[in-house]
Amino acid sequence: MLEIIFEDAQLAVCVKPAGTAAQGEAPNAMPQQLAAQLGCTEIFPVHRLDQIVGGVMVYAKTQLAAAALSQQLQTGAFKKEYLAVLRGTPEQEEDTLCDVLYHDRVKNKTFVVKKKRPGARQARLAYALCQSAPDGADVRSLVRVQLFTGRTHQIRVQFASRKLPLLGDGKYGGSDNRCSCALWSYRLRFRHPQTGREMAFVHLPPDAFPWDLFSKEGL
Repeated sequence: MLEIIFEDAQLAVCVKPAGTAAQGEAPNAMPQQLAAQLGCTEIFPVHRLDQIVGGVMVYAKTQLAAAALSQQLQTGAFKKEYLAVLRGTPEQEEDTLCDVLYHDRVKNKTFVVKKKRPGARQARLAYALCQSAPDGADVRSLVRVQLFTGRTHQIRVQFASRKLPLLGDGKYGGSDNRCSCALWSYRLRFRHPQTGREMAFVHLPPDAFPWDLFSKEGL
C-alpha cells in the first residue's frame, strides 16, 4: 500500500517508494497503483521523479487539476525541495549551481556541456549544507536542494560534475553497494488547483543508511 499524506477530489499527495516508476503505463507504476488504491478511473502525473528516487509527490485526479498544477510548475509557483547525501563536502555551505545540461536519450545519461547545442537546456538549483558526518574514513554531507528547473537527472549530474556525486549513484560516479542513490523528494509547496490555498507537505527519508548518519532535527 502506498502512503497517502493528503487526498481530496482534486489531488492526492503520496510517498513514492524508491524503485517505483513515477509515471508510465506499467501495472506497478505510480499512476496505476494510485488509481487502484484510491478507486479512481484515472490519475494524472504532474511532475517527475527518477525511478530510483523516493519521496513526496502530488498527482492530479482530474484533467483540470493537472493543468492548473502544471501551470504552477511552468511559472515557478510550484516549489520542490530535496535532501541528498554527497560523497565529500561542498566548499561553500550555500550556493546556487547553474549549468547547461544535455540529456543523451540513447545512453539515458545527462552531461554538463560548455556551449549550447540542440537539446541542451539551462539548469539551476540552490543548496544549503545541513550536516556533515563521518562514514568510516570518509565524510558524507547532507544537503537540502531547491530546484528551479526540472531537467533529467539534474541534481545528480550537477553535483557529480563538481566531484560531489550522490552516494549510491552508480550512473554518476557515486557507487556504494550499501545503498541506492541517496536522493529524496522532501518538500512540496503549491497552491490548491481549485481553492488556491497554499499547501505544503514534508516527508523525511527512511531511517536507514545513509540517512541514519545524520540527525533529523531541524530539517
